[in-house]
Amino acid sequence: MSTREPPEKTPDGHYVVIDGRKWRATDPSLPEETAARLRKHLMSARRAVRSATTASDEQAEREARARVQRAKVALGERGAPWWEQSEEERRRRWEDGLAALDAEE
Repeated sequence: MSTREPPEKTPDGHYVVIDGRKWRATDPSLPEETAARLRKHLMSARRAVRSATTASDEQAEREARARVQRAKVALGERGAPWWEQSEEERRRRWEDGLAALDAEE
């Protein structure tokens, strides 16, 4: 079990603060199972970026970075701010992102 504490959040909950730097928080309305699947895709894509970079494979790196972007958008960490989206837009964002990432496996 991890003994790490969750990162500090800004008072509005829109950002987490890590090492003094603000990062957009994951959409809190994401169902936990969906969030876990998206994080799994994100970590896989990040490993693919590292492998492609090490291999100097520019095409594979572009594709892996695009997968990272899709996962981050689906999580609500990039793209339109989740707090400015309707519930329907938020649900569609993560459902579409997860479907696209699942199709790429």
